[in-house]
Amino acid sequence: MTDTALSRRRFLQFSGLAMASGLAGCTSSMNTDRFREETRPYFRNPALEGRPEYIDNRQPIGLYGQTPPSGLLPESSRYAAIYGPVNDGGFQVPAVPYQQIDARFYRQEVESPFAEKPGTIIVDTGNRFLYLILPSGRAMRYGVGIGRQGFAWSGRGVIQWKQAWPKWTPPDEMVKRQPELVKYSGANGGMPGGLNNPLGARALYIFQNGQDTLYRLHGSPEWKSIGKAVSSGCVRMLNQDVIDLYDRVKGKAPILVI
Repeated sequence: MTDTALSRRRFLQFSGLAMASGLAGCTSSMNTDRFREETRPYFRNPALEGRPEYIDNRQPIGLYGQTPPSGLLPESSRYAAIYGPVNDGGFQVPAVPYQQIDARFYRQEVESPFAEKPGTIIVDTGNRFLYLILPSGRAMRYGVGIGRQGFAWSGRGVIQWKQAWPKWTPPDEMVKRQPELVKYSGANGGMPGGLNNPLGARALYIFQNGQDTLYRLHGSPEWKSIGKAVSSGCVRMLNQDVIDLYDRVKGKAPILVI
């Protein structure tokens, strides 16, 4: 065998050993479960979303026989940050698995569909959206869960006051329907704020003509309820969203529930 052939053979042998050694070192320190989780793709579910998508705010996808998109969610990293864990008021609010929620209900700034003055809150119960009207014809839109049939309220009012990590006191009528709640009745001081409190991280209290309507905009860890009519009349929001709304809303803000 020639010297050239021997040199080539030795080079390949040493290269193979070096590569094997490098791979072994990488693999030994890798958490494969974490790697799979961090690199798994997000796929759109058009059937879940139930809406057309847009390439550039003009050309819809999914209409006229076109194929709906799949692959990485638009602004995925942004929503991972928006709906990630939050340390607030001494409580660790868990992340929301936003990929499992209809993308229509993600927090987003949109053109305002209402001719109301900036600062007004509008709850569109039919479409399960809450809008905070912004200047220049824009609005911040949030997905909400609403009261089931027979427990809903509508009309104009004001946000008389708002509270972080509020106490929850079930109305007497609710206590009558659910006697197990008597320990949280007004006579017993209510339920302290916290992660298990039904009002979540924030509550905004709706008054009408100076009277408490007993309806609230409030947070909830029950992300599966967003977009549905399931509550006892109040308007539910993701905790991350109600914290954002709370920080934006001024005192005595007008509210319209339709």
